[in-house]
Amino acid sequence: MVDSSALRQRRAALEEEWSRRVPSPSSEKPGTGSEMPVRSEVAQSWTRSLQTVDPTRDGAPSSEFGDVGPRWAESPLHGPVTELADQLHGIAYDADYIAAITDESGTILWSYGGPVMQRRAERVNFAPGGCWDEAHMGTNALSLALRTGAPSTVFSAEHLVEALHGWVCYCAPIRAADGRQLGVLDLSTTWDRSHPLAMSTVRTLVSAIESRLPGRSADTATGVQLRCLGTARMMRDGVQVRLRRRQLEILALLALEPDGYTPERLNYAIYGDRPIISSTLKADVSHLRRATGGEIANRVYQLTTPLSCDAVDLLASLAAGDVASAVRLYRGPLLPGSDTPGIVEWRDYLEVAIRTAVLSSDDAEHALQYGARALDDIEVHEHVLRLLPVRDSRRAVAAARLHAALRS
Repeated sequence: MVDSSALRQRRAALEEEWSRRVPSPSSEKPGTGSEMPVRSEVAQSWTRSLQTVDPTRDGAPSSEFGDVGPRWAESPLHGPVTELADQLHGIAYDADYIAAITDESGTILWSYGGPVMQRRAERVNFAPGGCWDEAHMGTNALSLALRTGAPSTVFSAEHLVEALHGWVCYCAPIRAADGRQLGVLDLSTTWDRSHPLAMSTVRTLVSAIESRLPGRSADTATGVQLRCLGTARMMRDGVQVRLRRRQLEILALLALEPDGYTPERLNYAIYGDRPIISSTLKADVSHLRRATGGEIANRVYQLTTPLSCDAVDLLASLAAGDVASAVRLYRGPLLPGSDTPGIVEWRDYLEVAIRTAVLSSDDAEHALQYGARALDDIEVHEHVLRLLPVRDSRRAVAAARLHAALRS
């Protein structure tokens, strides 16, 4: 059962912090103070939002596109959501939630709600056509999920706009097979119905929607796709190509080194000091040329056409400082089980990079997501517990992981 007194105390503390920091932001910047009950990502969003949003506004502005009905009909999310309509309606009506689907810009395209939340939603334009991105409606679960690419919960006075202080919102991004963010799914209700299981419901519904997207199950994006984080497979035009592990290792190295390898250097990266006949490497590269459509140069082994590779995308996210995307992309070590020297070197590099980014981030969700892939990493679980407020229900997961890691 949810502790209602704890919810009231949390709401009161947030209201006090909001009153102190939001109406007069110049007097004290959000994000300071040793005992501030506001999460860092919320405080940072307040700072950004106050540049464009009046916290006393009555509701969300309407989209410049007017009637969003035609856009919803053409949205790739329309079909999957229609298939799941009964399930979504049941959850929203029975628990008195309102469910909403946005596009990638944060404009609501579809909504359905129970009677209490439906009336509340109409008053603040939480309805098709309403713009709920950060620039238009400030800090809320939809805007945070859109910005970070990660699931987000915003409770009561964590919302920048005062008219939303009676709400709690649970939201998660919906992604296409190629990783593009298509929009978000949000479940919202009154603050006193806050429950940690609501986010699990959102995640389950998002998974159900994503599984029904065109090409999702078959991974049918065009071109060559290499997946080598926590797995080892190559797809070409949506069809998996059977390759030996050694060939996947060569392809991963070529993707990670766009300038390519001389034959001697690639031979060492694959075999180390072991004596190997040069024709062995040539045979593997020749097979890869056929498998990828001839996209490997001759004199210097180099990809002539960039391919889609999750490890390369991870590097790009880290270079851009996008920790949320990096954590989402990291599904495990590079080609797990491989002892090839070049792969081992790159594996260590990637693991150090993502781990350092997570430990340097003040967003507990980053460490929580990464911790699911690094269950033995004591420091990561301790980092989560330092970041999360005492009453945050996510501490239970972090504490359990830390306990298991200490015992192992």
